Amino acid sequence: MQPFILLSLLLGGVFGTLFHLWRGKSMRDLILYLLAGIIGFVLGQSIAMIMGFEMWLIGSLHIVEATIASWGGLFLVDWLKI
Repeated sequence: MQPFILLSLLLGGVFGTLFHLWRGKSMRDLILYLLAGIIGFVLGQSIAMIMGFEMWLIGSLHIVEATIASWGGLFLVDWLKI
């Protein structure tokens, strides 16, 4: 497994957990926010790679773009409350 994949899963999970500590109420919310954080992070990473953004990189990980997408996904899921 490449390091940026592991770091993506880790950071997406951390963002989801932090969001749950702030806004979550149940175990269902925790699972939902973990998934939203990880999926948002991976989507942000993918979009940044495709579009060629290179703001701040950790290896090949687009940390800023992926973080913004992850938090955007978390707020979207909280707003929609799927």
